[in-house]
Amino acid sequence: MKVREHEQPIAKSGDLTVSSIPSEELKRLLALRHHDPHSILGAHPTDRGVIVRAYRPDAQKISLLIDGEPPREMLKRPEPGLFEILMSDRRQVFPYQLRIHYSGDLVVTIREPYPFPPTLGELDLYLWAEQKHERIWDKLGAHVREVDSVQGTSFAVWAPNADGVSVVGDFNSWDGRLDMMRMLGNSGVWEIFFPDLTAGTKYKYEIRTKTGGLTIKADPFAFATECPPATASKVYQSNYSFNDAGWMSNRNSRDPLRSPAAIYEMHLGSWRRVPEEGNRPLTYRELAAELVEYLVDLGFTHVEFLPVMEHPFTGSWGYETTGYYAPTARYGSPDDFRYLVDRLHQNGIGVILDWTPAHFPTDSFGLGRFDGTALYEHADPRQGFHPEWNTFIFNFGRNEVRSFLLGNAKYWLEEFHADGIRVDAVSSMLYLDYGRKSSEWIPNIHGGNENLEAISFLKEMNLQIYARQPGVMMVAEESTSWPGVSRPVYVGGLGFGFKWDMGWMHDTLDYFEKEPIYRRFHHRDLTFGFVYAWFENFMLPLSHDEVVYGKRSLLDKMPGDRWQKFANLRALFGYMWARPGKKILFMGGEFGQWREWNHDASLDWNLLDESDHRGLQNLIRDLNRIYRAEPALWEADHQPSGFQWIDANNSDENVIAFMRIAPSSGRKVICVCNFAPVVRAGYRVGVPTPGVYREILNSDSTLYGGSNQGNAGAVTAEKIPWHAFPYSLSLRLPPLGTVWFEVPAP
Repeated sequence: MKVREHEQPIAKSGDLTVSSIPSEELKRLLALRHHDPHSILGAHPTDRGVIVRAYRPDAQKISLLIDGEPPREMLKRPEPGLFEILMSDRRQVFPYQLRIHYSGDLVVTIREPYPFPPTLGELDLYLWAEQKHERIWDKLGAHVREVDSVQGTSFAVWAPNADGVSVVGDFNSWDGRLDMMRMLGNSGVWEIFFPDLTAGTKYKYEIRTKTGGLTIKADPFAFATECPPATASKVYQSNYSFNDAGWMSNRNSRDPLRSPAAIYEMHLGSWRRVPEEGNRPLTYRELAAELVEYLVDLGFTHVEFLPVMEHPFTGSWGYETTGYYAPTARYGSPDDFRYLVDRLHQNGIGVILDWTPAHFPTDSFGLGRFDGTALYEHADPRQGFHPEWNTFIFNFGRNEVRSFLLGNAKYWLEEFHADGIRVDAVSSMLYLDYGRKSSEWIPNIHGGNENLEAISFLKEMNLQIYARQPGVMMVAEESTSWPGVSRPVYVGGLGFGFKWDMGWMHDTLDYFEKEPIYRRFHHRDLTFGFVYAWFENFMLPLSHDEVVYGKRSLLDKMPGDRWQKFANLRALFGYMWARPGKKILFMGGEFGQWREWNHDASLDWNLLDESDHRGLQNLIRDLNRIYRAEPALWEADHQPSGFQWIDANNSDENVIAFMRIAPSSGRKVICVCNFAPVVRAGYRVGVPTPGVYREILNSDSTLYGGSNQGNAGAVTAEKIPWHAFPYSLSLRLPPLGTVWFEVPAP
């Protein structure tokens, strides 16, 4: 803290001549390129007493302050900014402060960093280098802590090829000359402890490169940042206590494969805005009230957030991350985000976070060329640069990079209680030639196009996370036919719990975008996905990527007039919720957003003033209610035993029928879809048992905006063999409609 003080009497040591510092050491120190400034600066015992040195460019004089003693003026050495004093009456290091006098009667009193020991031990550094540290985020980055009974903040950053590193911030006027860090052995980790430095401090690292350059970088491990477009890191100390112990305990004993999952995918900044206040987005804490209430009302089991990690460009939606350990400051503090997760858990809603280890942006303050060299990325652009996205690619073969990313995945699960991580762009990680011409990539050691290092990383990540948190959901967005993405590592898989079924998404939307008269020629688009449905543990995504860049909203994709568009979308949702696979729906789809998603604008909530939009939302509410209550619809998503075709081949009439089964109880649900705009009266469907089949869902109900064609709530099976079953139902199929029936117990 800067203060103006009256001069006090100064006691001089009187017996100090300029001490000897090796010239090369001194030269590196003054050039701010010393790997261990602590060996020169601070307090050092000698056979003549304790020498205290300080480096303060621009200081007029410096006095040494010891409690209970008068100030002692330090000797100003010939080298500019270097001061020292010999305490001949001392033989051990002692606590002290420096009173620094600048021109204009400005006086600053500080405790400097150099007397304090390192805050990382040899074991920490070893485990970091071997990608085995269980909680590396507790060591690297900025941490409010106590060292030698003194409160302050420690900083540690990996920059092995730097010639010198300083912490700069609002506490030292962003002057890199003042607070040089030391490298701990040959670990490449630079460290320093600042006494009296508190949370909220803004900072960066000033790095001097071996080529003589200077770069200013944000902290890769920063827990908080300034709000973009500002880019400084911030010292942060969490004071939050979660109240979701019951949720977390149940999660660890829960099998996500055999549990319902209806996931609401959303972008935090554009879900709902406040027009009265400049159209600002809701904060984390405001979302904790409004979003939680909304999700509970609609019955979703989970919410999936597009990346919440800090990112400079809002238009990247978070997928070009610079602050991997910091929730974006756009909506509040890290503890505000913890509060949002906590409130979701307390209301029975899981949280999945999108995560981007595949690539990172080239912003000058970010990870790229961090210490003047390709540190986090490959040096060769054929390996380290993504031409399609103009981003850097992580060097997955480097242990420290793997430690950074492995730690980051665990950090969000442990520190923020996230229930799952959806890994973005996995395909780009698996293939060396992804998005590249033949001359733009380098084969692996076997001559193939597989990225062996990335594959190894993904396996290790999933092994470590599932060993620690068996109830979480590790999800891959992988768009190719790579085998075993969601199979265990021990059988040759990548070890994910789930994979997005991109093939189902493309085929299904291609089918539904066709006018019904042409659908008979594309019936295979509906049925082909069942050929491979159990090769992976699939999630069925209708995600943000399908409602941007000219692709139109889900509702607007549907053919026909307004009524037919709504009927088509209702039929699609009824089919999707009955089909094997966990469900993912991007925000706005649940009430029929007409326009494409715009990350800078709120959803069009005013549409709910119209009955057909409210009806679509009512359908989603009932789909989720029935889905969650009916084990047949989710218990065996990943097994052939959970599904049976009734009729897969009626392409001429655009009809399919199938049965879902809960193997543990034998409960069954039949789904019949009529994707033609005509009523089909007396349509016969084979069923397995006699009795009354209750119609538990009809997408054509007037409650949802339909024409109310259906079966009066129930149909009795007749002993007429059909579709290889001993009994059958005579149904009235609604136009562009999906109906579900509960199979009576035998």
